[in-house]
Amino acid sequence: MFLIAGLGNPEKRYEGTRHNIGFDVVDALADRYHIPLKDKKHKAVCGSGVIGGMKVILAKPQTYMNLSGESIAEIVNFYKLDPEEEMLVIFDDISLAPGNIRIRKKGSAGGHNGVKSIIACMGTQNFMRIKVGVGEKPKDWDLADYVLGRFDKEDRALVENAIGDAIAAAELMVQGDVDKAMNDYNSKKTGK
Repeated sequence: MFLIAGLGNPEKRYEGTRHNIGFDVVDALADRYHIPLKDKKHKAVCGSGVIGGMKVILAKPQTYMNLSGESIAEIVNFYKLDPEEEMLVIFDDISLAPGNIRIRKKGSAGGHNGVKSIIACMGTQNFMRIKVGVGEKPKDWDLADYVLGRFDKEDRALVENAIGDAIAAAELMVQGDVDKAMNDYNSKKTGK
């Protein structure tokens, strides 16, 4: 069993925002693998299915970004998962340009409140992650306003490509090939 959790905020008004890119990737995985996201449990919208021969749970925590760890810890504890080997978290990263993803086996929160919450609730920062680039906030912008804003048309096209890369990387990671995923997808792509 493997948990793939995408971070974001519930409510229609947050759909399509930079901060909800984790939800977008999980939705795309659900579409690709015909996994209905209809179960409401563990403070998340979940679905279970199979990716690459591995039984998976797709989850979109409904706790709002800053409390994502509450939901994820509940899922990990309920299914008795090893967060280091059986959990992947997907979220936005403002230090990466749109179109880029970065895969890590572990690491700090890097200022991301959703990841901070997961580390606090799980008691470890040793879990796999895919960071999806949403671009750096413009000077003089408030960070919250920026991440809760939407992509322009050009960036949205780049982000759609990044979602495809994140899906392919997740497929490799679920099958235990994290190093291949890192080698294949951690190189920078040139954006605008």
